[in-house]
Amino acid sequence: MPKDKTPQIKKPDTYDALVEKGMSKEKAARIANAQAAGSIDYNSESLEKRTKIALLSEAKEIGIKNRSKMTKPQLIKAIREH
Repeated sequence: MPKDKTPQIKKPDTYDALVEKGMSKEKAARIANAQAAGSIDYNSESLEKRTKIALLSEAKEIGIKNRSKMTKPQLIKAIREH
């Protein structure tokens, strides 16, 4: 069993830059690791191209509250700010 239980950051330079900008450590780690895996394009415009149903599903997955009452632009903003 590993002694260090700290999660591994795949792109530490991205992580450090995001934390310095004031982003939470958890969110910075998710973004840095997703970029390393090639599964995210930070600040991409792809959210606007998704359907509201797809945005609701993503909002549910990441734990955004009151998502069912949000409009598509509100969902996009909430997802980006999470």
